[in-house]
Amino acid sequence: MAVRRSVLTACPPDNSLLDAIVRVNATQDLMALRYGTPPATELTGDVRGWHFCADVLTRSDVLSRWHDEQRAWLRAEYGQAPDRTAAGSIKSWYLQAPATLGALLFHYERRVPSLRPDDLAFHVSSTGKPKPDVVALLSPRFACLPDDPAAETSEATVVESEGALAALLRARYAAHATRFVAAYRPPVRFGKHALWGAATDALDVALWKAGKQGGNESAGVADAALVLPDRIEPFTSASTLHTTLDDGQPCWTRRKESCCFHYLLDNGKGACDTCPRRSPPLMPRQH
Repeated sequence: MAVRRSVLTACPPDNSLLDAIVRVNATQDLMALRYGTPPATELTGDVRGWHFCADVLTRSDVLSRWHDEQRAWLRAEYGQAPDRTAAGSIKSWYLQAPATLGALLFHYERRVPSLRPDDLAFHVSSTGKPKPDVVALLSPRFACLPDDPAAETSEATVVESEGALAALLRARYAAHATRFVAAYRPPVRFGKHALWGAATDALDVALWKAGKQGGNESAGVADAALVLPDRIEPFTSASTLHTTLDDGQPCWTRRKESCCFHYLLDNGKGACDTCPRRSPPLMPRQH
């Protein structure tokens, strides 16, 4: 991995994204957040380590080695490693990094950070599945609402409403996902719809789970509906969160827009209940 100088030249001011990330990390464990470039000593170049998103999207060898690592893990766990299962894991895992960072800061802080590939890095777990377990934000800039305590700082861009902030999160995430789809589609046999389905899933799930982690699942569901209110291109659907019954009790679930291909492993379980291979599309929302 190419070692980059941090874009941060000084400690960020009070009420900045550093403070926000500290608060968010104390509340949730979906994925650890970090502010600033990891120390050069942690940039080993191995798959299980730190990766700059911009490097992953411009260097095919990084994705290739990540696939190899996932195939090795699948063989160790299941005795086989279908290419589509490995590729399905990578597409979902990568997209979770910008989606989770954006969702957590939006839900808990009503802030939208930069989600550009140049401004993000992620760490692949050193044990177990080779999936991201930490995402780092490298830029101090963010958008916020007028009543944000840091609204008047030089790093902040103020937008007028929650709806505008949600639209900005959607747009910034979509811009990053567009780069991923362009980079990932050539080496794998996934169509554009399948990749954008994975991008839709990652954002919808991240917003839902952000609320659930904080003890207010309904608020997470409301955020998902705010960010994905309809099928807005290039996303493949509105939020698919809906209620169902579990042992007679109402609970939230969602229909997936993409398949993880885990069913290809010889475990006899088939596709999961919420997989688009088994579950019909939801009816369009009524306005």
